[in-house]
Amino acid sequence: MVIGGTSGLGKSIALGLATAGADTVAVSRRVKETEAMTAAIEALGRRSLRRTADVRDHSSLERLHKDMLQYFGRIDILVNAAGTTLRVPTLDCTEEAWQAILDTNLTGTLRACQIFGRTMIEQKYGRIVNIASLATFVAFRDVAAYGASKAGVGALTKSLAVELAPHGVTVNAIAPGIFPTAMNSVLVNNTDRGRELLSRTPMNRFGQPEEVAGAVIYLASDAASFVTGEILAIDGGYLASGVNQ
Repeated sequence: MVIGGTSGLGKSIALGLATAGADTVAVSRRVKETEAMTAAIEALGRRSLRRTADVRDHSSLERLHKDMLQYFGRIDILVNAAGTTLRVPTLDCTEEAWQAILDTNLTGTLRACQIFGRTMIEQKYGRIVNIASLATFVAFRDVAAYGASKAGVGALTKSLAVELAPHGVTVNAIAPGIFPTAMNSVLVNNTDRGRELLSRTPMNRFGQPEEVAGAVIYLASDAASFVTGEILAIDGGYLASGVNQ
């Protein structure tokens, strides 16, 4: 199950899991994109479902969970890739905007983990992979709500890892570096901010979406059966960097 799996990094993750052999359901709020992803997964020879869901709507996640259990009989992997952001000076960020970002990025992740995690406990097996961020660890100017939400995802990941470990369920996260997507390509490729991000990345390039999938496949596999509570950075060395020149 890849929530937020029809665009950006979530799409690459869903296709990567399907290519690796997993029956995969990729959902978002958008019907057209969900249908296209379902067709792409089925073209790889995997089973899927045409469904939409909204992480802000608990009942839609409940319906998705019920439909998946009815069709597949079990749910082994959950990837929480739905997310949003807003660039605004922190002192000017309205409470409504702040709450909207936290509701999607942090509380939305919690909702999905609660709903799907209970089934994994019953199965005595499960792999949950959340999407953290470089902003989990360091500040990015004018995106405090996003940073707070992703710091929360990091803390939530560790708490769930401790609580679910006795039940055969691992909970980890990845922290992607800078990956040009439809949402941020203009920012990272054509602005001073983007040039600064590039200068702080020791590999001197941005990531490609397919470079995220391998880490998720690893964390979702039995090769990572003794790995839980970790936040794996996929960032070209960004977090390791002090001075690059």
